[in-house]
Amino acid sequence: MGRPPLHDEKTRLELLAAAERLVAEGGIGAVSVRAVAEGASTTTRAVYALFGSKEGLVQALAQRSFVLLMERIASLPLSDDPGRDLIVGSVQGFRAFALDHPDLFRLFFTAPLIRPALSPDSTATRVAALGQLVRLLERAHDAGLLGRHSVADVTLMWDAVCTGLAMREICGPIQRSHGKQIWMDTLTALLSGISGVAEPQTTLDERAPR
Repeated sequence: MGRPPLHDEKTRLELLAAAERLVAEGGIGAVSVRAVAEGASTTTRAVYALFGSKEGLVQALAQRSFVLLMERIASLPLSDDPGRDLIVGSVQGFRAFALDHPDLFRLFFTAPLIRPALSPDSTATRVAALGQLVRLLERAHDAGLLGRHSVADVTLMWDAVCTGLAMREICGPIQRSHGKQIWMDTLTALLSGISGVAEPQTTLDERAPR
């Protein structure tokens, strides 16, 4: 029988969680191999064994961010209403991820912050996460909800609006108690404007995860 791995997936996730805490406390500059190891109550050897280097750790943190977002959106069941699914995916997927992981969101989803360049693997994971939005928009397009606009154009619009809403809610101008309704109203109005018709009847189904 072969030896069981010395550092397993549990250790990997604990190290990534420690790295996220360091980002929250001091930005990406606070992340070091030693600090992450100490934060996860393990050794620097574990970091090198699992990630190869500090750069590998940071890239894994980026990939983890995009995976967390994808998991959020994938957990939401699709209905027979593409417009509703697009809005619910944005509110209960994208918004929920951004509020639960605000420091990762600011670091890897917004441009102003200084952050490491994404590796090819991290970029591929980011593109996969964006692909979830594209698929929702393709369903909306097939249902005639995008009017004269292309999926590519609406992807840019939708991503920009959702990123702006998330930043405003994280920073405080949008109060958390009113955030969900503001997102719903904004995205419903945006979809209505894009489609060129009256506002779609889009509400959060009680059966959808919160």
